[in-house]
Amino acid sequence: MDVDSLQAQIAPLFPGTIGMQLREAGGERVVADLPVTEAVCTVGGMLHGGALMSLADTLGAIGTLVHLPPGGRTTTIESSTKFLAAARLGTTVTGECTALHRGRTTMVWQTFVRDSGGKLLAVVTQTQLVLTP
Repeated sequence: MDVDSLQAQIAPLFPGTIGMQLREAGGERVVADLPVTEAVCTVGGMLHGGALMSLADTLGAIGTLVHLPPGGRTTTIESSTKFLAAARLGTTVTGECTALHRGRTTMVWQTFVRDSGGKLLAVVTQTQLVLTP
């Protein structure tokens, strides 16, 4: 699937409503930006941890989606987030997700979330279950 098709699929869903913009969706890597708007911030103008986790979760799911067999589906069965720094209102964060394991029944993805200056904000590792028809 190409990036435009995937973006169209997520546009009406939660990732689209928070402003996620896919940049790349290849075999081993998925990249997207998330603008830090008021809608995804906590009090004090900092990116909400749940929004950051949503970015990473979506990237891992998309990484799995592009490798599913026809009719297959996926769901997250485990996720671990290490928060390292905050992102401020008005900035943009970028998630870069790569495959650690692409098996027949599970896939494991790791996402590095960085600010526009390249500072590492979080590391998220997740396991996706592959559901076959």
